Amino acid sequence: MEKLMEQFLEQSAQAEESFYRVEEQRLQVEDRRRETEHARELHMLQMLAQMFAGISSARPVKSVLFFYVKTLLFVSSVFERYNSLGSSSHRAMDEEVFSLVKSVVPPLTSKKHKGQDGRIGIIGGCQDYTGAPYFAAISALKVGADLSHVFCTKDAATVIKSYSPELIVHPVLDSPNAVEEIEKWLPRLHSLVVGPGLGREDSLLKTTKEVIERSKARDIPIVIDADGLWLVTQQPSVIQGYQKGILTPNFMEFTRLFEALHHEPLNSSDHSRSVMQLSGAMGNLTLVLKGEQDLISDGSKVYSCSVEGSGRRCGGQGDLLSGSMGVLAHWLLPQHILAQYLMNPSVVAAFGACSLTRQCNSQAFQRHGRSTTTSDMIQEIGPAFRKLFET
Repeated sequence: MEKLMEQFLEQSAQAEESFYRVEEQRLQVEDRRRETEHARELHMLQMLAQMFAGISSARPVKSVLFFYVKTLLFVSSVFERYNSLGSSSHRAMDEEVFSLVKSVVPPLTSKKHKGQDGRIGIIGGCQDYTGAPYFAAISALKVGADLSHVFCTKDAATVIKSYSPELIVHPVLDSPNAVEEIEKWLPRLHSLVVGPGLGREDSLLKTTKEVIERSKARDIPIVIDADGLWLVTQQPSVIQGYQKGILTPNFMEFTRLFEALHHEPLNSSDHSRSVMQLSGAMGNLTLVLKGEQDLISDGSKVYSCSVEGSGRRCGGQGDLLSGSMGVLAHWLLPQHILAQYLMNPSVVAAFGACSLTRQCNSQAFQRHGRSTTTSDMIQEIGPAFRKLFET
């Protein structure tokens, strides 16, 4: 009797294991089916975007409107499908964002000229902080920008130049006519990263505020991090409502900014709600709360970037993030119907940069473990970028 019972239990266990194996295979097939369907829909959207962009202004208005309405209806149906998937759509949404970034990565061709894929400006660098602007600027180059300019104080310039001959360093940030010196370069820049190594001297913050104002007048994308966020906390109006602005606070910087605008303590029990609230208070510009999972919002929805990183939190990672985000902002913001109706392009740029930084952190940690530094992460930008956006 005991042998029969043992045999029965063994057969039951085998049957249960077989069931779960078959169920796992079924779920994998379903995931592949969804991924294929999402890829097909994205391809159709890209084709529609190209067709729409190619419509001549000479075409009858009625015909253009008809095509436009059909396109919007199709995009709406795609969103309805995503929403119907509920929580199971997070991975599909991540893949969709990656696909959007992939679609705007400029192809490498001999027909281009230097500077066409991005000329990025970094506002920051003073006597005490020379590493941060270097990390941001070199990260921008390694992501794919052609030129990186650093606008720093005179006593920081030689140090930053010594880190790399790749960077164009302007020792003008503390000069008497700093605003004019920087402004003459603005027409040549595609995006601006404000804050890495800036410091908090009143004169530098005053100059930075004026540079931000003049950059906004030229419609330049602006990423603000580090001590640039200190300026925003003191004077939120400097970037409030500017739709091509992206803020990238850590938790402490986020708390200061939230309490400055809401005049009440931050409720740390619901970060997603707080991120959406602060983005709304800042005029629905894109906000990235860096943390265990990076939370990204433009005031209408919160996106969570949960690409696996590591437990290593060395200084400088935020500079890699802001530099790469400056490049992606340039590549994404000129996009028309694809970005406009699928997702806010600033949100896509932020999500892409967060994913890339986390992937760099993971790959560097696999090689170096506890001794990982931001320099190690920067060496991983090329391989991480290829893995996420070019395969």
